[in-house]
Amino acid sequence: MPLTRTTIGRISLAMMAVGFAAVLASGLGMVWLVEATRNFATGVIASRDVRVAASQILSIIQDAETGQRGYLLTGEDRYLEPYRQAIEALPRRMPAFVKQIEEDGGDAVAARQLQQQAEAKIAELAQTIALFQAGDRAGAMALVLTDRGRLGMNAIRAAIARIEARSLARGDARSADLVRTGRLLLAGAGAAFLLMLGVTIGAGILARRYTRALEAAQAEVTAANSSLESRVEERTAALAAANDEVQRFAYIVSHDLRAPLVNVMGFTTELEAAVEPLSMLLTRAEAEAPELVTPEARAALQEDIPEAVGFIRSSTQRMDRLINAILRLSREGRRSLQPESVALQPLIEGIVATLQHQIDEAGATIQVAPGLPVIRSDRLAVEQIFGNLVDNAVKYLNPARPGRITIRSRTARGHVVVEVEDNGRGIDPKDHSRIFELFRRSGRQDRPGEGIGLAHVRALARRLGGDVECRSAPGLGSTFRVTLALVAPANTQPPSPEDSIA
Repeated sequence: MPLTRTTIGRISLAMMAVGFAAVLASGLGMVWLVEATRNFATGVIASRDVRVAASQILSIIQDAETGQRGYLLTGEDRYLEPYRQAIEALPRRMPAFVKQIEEDGGDAVAARQLQQQAEAKIAELAQTIALFQAGDRAGAMALVLTDRGRLGMNAIRAAIARIEARSLARGDARSADLVRTGRLLLAGAGAAFLLMLGVTIGAGILARRYTRALEAAQAEVTAANSSLESRVEERTAALAAANDEVQRFAYIVSHDLRAPLVNVMGFTTELEAAVEPLSMLLTRAEAEAPELVTPEARAALQEDIPEAVGFIRSSTQRMDRLINAILRLSREGRRSLQPESVALQPLIEGIVATLQHQIDEAGATIQVAPGLPVIRSDRLAVEQIFGNLVDNAVKYLNPARPGRITIRSRTARGHVVVEVEDNGRGIDPKDHSRIFELFRRSGRQDRPGEGIGLAHVRALARRLGGDVECRSAPGLGSTFRVTLALVAPANTQPPSPEDSIA
């Protein structure tokens, strides 16, 4: 299988996925081991606490029995102190001990039995002491000499032994589980290591094969580049010739359209002049022979013909403006760029100053942020770009609120980005591309214009090695972002001979 870029990418992606899966599995295994170790440590501590608590319970009961025996033998009240401490502590410790065993998963039945047996033992001790204190020493001693106390203690010791045995068994099981988990994770880590080793070796082999294929392809590219420059020059020349032909065609078409347009405008003027004597004749006829004047003739002369003449005149004037716009764009497209040092700060401030009257009439404010950079570009083109944008910003402000226009800039990767932001009417997002097309406009057509300003701005920006884009929404204003090269490309194209015509 040939090692194409797509193939290399797929294989590399697969290897990365395998390696990532191995690393992820190892990481999850470590997390699992840490959690298992934590659970084991928690279980060991819980088992230890159960055994310690069981020993304490047994010790409390034995202390109570020792105090009871000493009191019965001597009759001295001081021997009852261990007994009193035991019967006070046992009701608190015993329920907590039973709950501790249940939470640890121990023998809950044995725990409850131990609780019952402890309560029975304490009751037996209390009974003997009560008999002794009532003066029935013989009865108390007789009760002690029975097997009731011994059997009770044996049952308590047996219950505690079962609880401790269950706790030890759980500890051993947890230890065995931890050992099995460690072995399993060790095997998994070994497998992951072998897998990553295989991926590394495979990546090395793949990289070596791809390097050889790349060297062969580079040799082919070097051979192909020997004739590439000449072909690029030929195609560049053909493209320049085609572009020049398009510019010349636009110029010729617009120039040739002017002749019939001038004729139409001239004949319109003559037609307007001819209407005046006809109107006088109509007035005379109405005075001398009113029966000869029909309503149709009167309407034609007084309404239809003036209306038609007015329509023809407005249409020819619009066509004249469009032809002038095409001529202007054609000339600008053929004009040679003359890069020079252009300080944007004073240039844009000068544009704002020339529009100050319109700004004051609109009740707006314009803020030009300090620090606009100096670029090397065509001054006239830069002036036309920002003149159009600032003029549009003022022209399309929203009269319902005070106008605010902000101009700021930043530099990035050999370009300067200048933003002209306003809080005007805004533009529908679906028209963001449309407004840069020739003779296309957006929104209400209540402002003068032919729809060539933004098309001209984009054409100039691209000739200067940049571009322009719009961000806007209806009612929220617009931001036009102009990107210009810090050093614009030079254009030494000579002016076309048609520039001297018209």
